[in-house]
Amino acid sequence: MKKDIILCGVGGQGILSIATIIGEAATKAGINLKQAEVHGMSQRGGDVQSNLRLSTETIYSDLIALGSCDLIISMEPMESLRYLPYLSKDGVIVTSNKPFVNIPDYPKEEDLFGELNALPNVVQLDIEQVAKDAGNPRGANVVLLGKAAKYLEILTPQQLREAIATIFARKGEAVVEANLRAFDAANS
Repeated sequence: MKKDIILCGVGGQGILSIATIIGEAATKAGINLKQAEVHGMSQRGGDVQSNLRLSTETIYSDLIALGSCDLIISMEPMESLRYLPYLSKDGVIVTSNKPFVNIPDYPKEEDLFGELNALPNVVQLDIEQVAKDAGNPRGANVVLLGKAAKYLEILTPQQLREAIATIFARKGEAVVEANLRAFDAANS
């Protein structure tokens, strides 16, 4: 089994934290992992993207080929559209439904969501609101991961929960619990 994932968003939204959690879960599960990150202008709110390739077989490249991505996990809806050429015909997009307007020529929301809603496999969620409701306003990225968890398939939600506990352990039990609540809130 394999799963090719593109994580994308804007600098500072927590994309690389999602990659770290998935990577930790894959490592603990004994799943092969290759990762390629593009940080862009992350300090200025620019594009941040990471390719994650997970497989029970050997992986020879860390880059995902056009038309072969199984899952796009996006903190920002316009960024999910940027990577459409990589999405397979059966691929799924899991994205925030709240635009982060950081450029002067950002598309009109009706055009942006018109294009997203025309796609066959798109899951949208107000991750910021779900995170606030879960008591962890900084946990929108973990909410997004929680929503995407069932589409990962190669890893279980429980394996991801254990990875969250491991990754945030050094910040204390309260931070671990806040992030687990955010992860679980995505599907409640």
